[in-house]
Amino acid sequence: MSVLFYQFLLFVSLALCSSWIQGQTLPRITSDVNEASGKSFDYIVIGGGTAGCPLAATLSEKFSVLLVERGGSPYGDPLVLDTKYYGFSLLRTDQYTSVAQSFVSNDGVSNLRGRVLGGGSAINGGFYSRASEDFVKKVGWHKETVTNAYQWVESRIVSKPELTPWQYAAEFSFLEAGVFPYNGFSLDHIEGTKIGASVFDEQGRRHTSADLLEAGNPNHITVLLNATVTNVIFHERGDRNETIARGIRFIKSNGNSSEIYEAHLNQPENSCSGGDVILAAGALGSPQILLLSGIGPHQHLNNFNIQLVLDLEAVGKGMKDNPGIALLADPIPKNFPPEPPKVVGIADDFKIIIEAGILPVGSNATIMPIAAKLAFPESEGKLELNSTDPRENPSVTFNYLAKEKDLAQCVKLAQLLERVVRSKSIAFFLGIERKPKDELMSTEDELRKLCTKNVRTFYHYHGGCTMGSVVDKDYRVYGVKGLRVVDGSTFFESPGTNPMATLLMLGRYQGMKVLQERENA
Repeated sequence: MSVLFYQFLLFVSLALCSSWIQGQTLPRITSDVNEASGKSFDYIVIGGGTAGCPLAATLSEKFSVLLVERGGSPYGDPLVLDTKYYGFSLLRTDQYTSVAQSFVSNDGVSNLRGRVLGGGSAINGGFYSRASEDFVKKVGWHKETVTNAYQWVESRIVSKPELTPWQYAAEFSFLEAGVFPYNGFSLDHIEGTKIGASVFDEQGRRHTSADLLEAGNPNHITVLLNATVTNVIFHERGDRNETIARGIRFIKSNGNSSEIYEAHLNQPENSCSGGDVILAAGALGSPQILLLSGIGPHQHLNNFNIQLVLDLEAVGKGMKDNPGIALLADPIPKNFPPEPPKVVGIADDFKIIIEAGILPVGSNATIMPIAAKLAFPESEGKLELNSTDPRENPSVTFNYLAKEKDLAQCVKLAQLLERVVRSKSIAFFLGIERKPKDELMSTEDELRKLCTKNVRTFYHYHGGCTMGSVVDKDYRVYGVKGLRVVDGSTFFESPGTNPMATLLMLGRYQGMKVLQERENA
């Protein structure tokens, strides 16, 4: 895509975006650090991503909130907002400013993380599907409150999609491969083939979690963009032997790392009813910030000369990423328009998730991957610091398929993929005729090699601040007061077909819980 063409798209999108914003009350969104530096707020939310935006909007109903996002605004960027350019934002990455930040795990697998207001919901496929009832029970959430939180999200940014010819072909191919029953459109995580919801609307416009900020009190929210948090500020209260979060330090994301600013929590007269610093920076960002703040394994922090606040060994542990395999419906790139997945197959007692999309590989070329992931991998790794610069990616290892059980399950996943790719439905869509040799299935040994050689990410990594190890059931960090983590780093597994819907719900859910706590206090 040429620079001039991109600038033209940007101009058109800005005009459309301005038209859309008219009549809506949005919070103060700024990149001016002076809007937050030296000021105090009832709550400080670090990370304006999938969970952070609904969390900030909810807290703002009664309290002042500073929402700090290391990236910029999604508004006005057609590569983020327009379904016609789905996937292009993933091709344009740089060190400090791109909406997607690339990283490579120590396993050698390339990956991405969101760096924009809206987080992962601004760069992903937009597929929306709730968590299973079993997941809700295991986490210990209140079922009715969870449903209300989902509905709050869905009434604002979620749509029922219309299927394209390619999505119809995918749907029929899943059924042809034995992914039954057919469930039609459903928000629920149920076994079989179904159409999910989407954050892309009928006009093809993406609605990120940032749109949920409009549901908050605009007079109570300050959204600070292009600011990266370096660490949490703590106060040691010797008379009670307590460590309390009192604020944050931050830098300009593309500025001088030695120019450090501070924002603080308001200190109420009643110390029992104060606000919190809440990490919502994602499965890489939140454990990284805890480590940079002096909370984590003592020896690891000592290696970076970080003053110990709390020796909490579990920070950075339990990192998981759902291993995936993708096969191309056609090895020859096409010129079809990019297309996010709208149909999903949930197979083998919920253990395998399969979907199909169309992704750009250049300005005029697209590929048609059919991809599947293991929903419950047993293999896990860890996250550690690479440096004390918060803008750098941390070091992360996922140990994909390290456990034999995961590798054996990947073989079953690959067998399902082969059946789908070689289905009559896919052949009919491509206008080709399958030959007898095309029906030959790979051997188990060949598929084991395929899995180990071609394992990829589904971008659903989680862990690092897991519930029960780093945070309690109310998402408070063990051993300190006034500090919580509310994002995918607390998950022990990725909920539903993908975590976006549940992270959006979690921000609303936990915000409501905090408001109730303050009311009770």
